Amino acid sequence: MTEYGHWIAGAWRAPEKGHYPVVNPATEKVVGEAPESTPAEVADAVAAARAAQDGWSRTRPRERAAVLDRIADLITERSEELAPLLQAETGSTTRITSAMQLPTAAERFHRYARGATEPHVVPLAPRPVRASPLAPGGLLGAAAVRRPVGVVGCITSYNFPLVNLAGKVAPALAMGNTVVAKPAPQDPLCCLELGPLCREAGLPDGVFNVVTGSGTGAGEALVAHPGVDMISFTGSSAVGKKIAEAAGRSMKRTLMELGGKGAAIVLEDADEAVIKSAVGAVGSVWSFHSGQICTAPTRVLVHRSLYERVVAGLRHYAGSLIVGDPVDNSTTVGPLISAEQRDRVEAHIAQARDQGARIVVGGTRPAVRPGFYVAPTLITDVTPDMAVAREEIFGPVVVVLVFDDEDEAVRIANGTAYGLHDYVFSADAGSAWALAARLRSGNVGVNTVQRHPETPFGGFKESGIGRDGGSFALDAYSELQSVVWPS
Repeated sequence: MTEYGHWIAGAWRAPEKGHYPVVNPATEKVVGEAPESTPAEVADAVAAARAAQDGWSRTRPRERAAVLDRIADLITERSEELAPLLQAETGSTTRITSAMQLPTAAERFHRYARGATEPHVVPLAPRPVRASPLAPGGLLGAAAVRRPVGVVGCITSYNFPLVNLAGKVAPALAMGNTVVAKPAPQDPLCCLELGPLCREAGLPDGVFNVVTGSGTGAGEALVAHPGVDMISFTGSSAVGKKIAEAAGRSMKRTLMELGGKGAAIVLEDADEAVIKSAVGAVGSVWSFHSGQICTAPTRVLVHRSLYERVVAGLRHYAGSLIVGDPVDNSTTVGPLISAEQRDRVEAHIAQARDQGARIVVGGTRPAVRPGFYVAPTLITDVTPDMAVAREEIFGPVVVVLVFDDEDEAVRIANGTAYGLHDYVFSADAGSAWALAARLRSGNVGVNTVQRHPETPFGGFKESGIGRDGGSFALDAYSELQSVVWPS
């Protein structure tokens, strides 16, 4: 077990308030000790980022790219050391850790190494302008140029701590910004390990800093600090609203990737192959990090004619899953991040039962000790007004609702405060495309839950503000400056 310090200005900083324990969700044992931060320590991290920003922004793009590539390489080279720590603090299964956590983080740094050298100048055609009291007439040339925002505060989620941080830090650094990161309190240790790794890769001191804390204080201090130009946040919509309100007082730029209540719509024309695909896609709610993912298709909207077949397929799928120790290669469903989150998910299931829904699979705590486990749960006889059909649960819980026509399906799908990721399953791609246009959702998958890495990612409504992903992230972490001159 290691006691970590804050990572500020290229060095470890012993915390003034001491440490708090980071607990393994599968064993309930302490993995390591993370530093508690004070507002003064957050301010020191911001000052370090501010001091480094001018030099980093003027570093040639190819040099920035080389550093980002080296960070990616080091993540891959150190994966055998980092993977056990990452698995222990997140509770993710061996399969998820090895396939989705570290490799994806490395891929994101490689992607934005390329992004650093993408064209950042959009030339505009010369335009003749008439003389005015403001200035003489003439032929004017112009360009729109991406410029760094400045100091970016990155506040990340607990489900994919290093992946989520890489998705923010890599494009921010590619654009010449500097960063103060505040990871989720439940699993910040690998994010702290990224500090010395970045320094080894050649990142100048102060360009990347990490502060942590067990409560809300560190994040609140970061959002409120006048030296921070932008906040990039991934987390709940409730917290996102508070951040937006606080950031608005100083007109900070914000990028918000918030909650979701994904609808998987199975249309009447779905044949056996499409139904099988839909069942497998929805099953990922249970098997992919125990449903702790904001894009999960947690609501299944099924045409009445297919309802029993889809429910039977989901029941069979859930029954085949193995709940247990995430280190065991046979495990498909690991623990939730904390006892608090487990209790919250169980309360949602109990409320659904009380409101008349039927628990088809799961609904009871599995006989796995120790650890914060919830069994894969399938709930039917759900109506759109029930809390389980409207609120983000963030656990291995799937609810099934019935519809009679596409208009009703659209009303149900759009009938929550969220709009992050929906899915349409149909034997007719044209029909699915047309239905996608009616969904108030930032992302729509047609017969798949896969994501294209270059698409813009973000949500409608309370699922967020702004877009990242692919080259769109370079826009998110930059300001557009117009430059005009006489031709």
